[in-house]
Amino acid sequence: MKQNRVVFLDRDGVINEDNGYVYKIEDFIFKDGVFDSLKRLQDLGYKLIVVTNQSGIGRGYYSEEEFLKLTSFMKDEFKKNGIKIDKVYYCPHKPEDNCECRKPKNKMFKDAIKEFDIDPKLSWMIGDKPSDIEAAKRSGIENTVFIGKDKEGIAKFQLNGIYDIINIIKK
Repeated sequence: MKQNRVVFLDRDGVINEDNGYVYKIEDFIFKDGVFDSLKRLQDLGYKLIVVTNQSGIGRGYYSEEEFLKLTSFMKDEFKKNGIKIDKVYYCPHKPEDNCECRKPKNKMFKDAIKEFDIDPKLSWMIGDKPSDIEAAKRSGIENTVFIGKDKEGIAKFQLNGIYDIINIIKK
């Protein structure tokens, strides 16, 4: 029986401002309320896993090494605030590569569910694009939160920012 509850998070647009192909530390701006929100979710017993499409790698805009350096910086900043990011899964491919890991496909979720013994029914996805929500639903995660305007109405909840998440995820 799967035991762990997880909050899956998209990166750009959820954790940080999405200014297009963010890969430099100086361009990485954390979203308002992200530290408090994730700390509270962690305190409720959720593991925190990032699932992010990073086509800038495949397009040659930045290297995998640059992405990993920024990821290390991000995780360290969370750690300084008492938050553990359990893992960051990323897809380095371009959309036209038609890989299995790029959201809305769900290989990143399937890999996480297996690696961390996750119960999808007790887990959540917070994203800012329809592809985030689609990938979660394909993985059996029905508890979905859309940050921004969910024009298609595919997520269970819609919020203006991650700082409101604690009003929805309470246990």
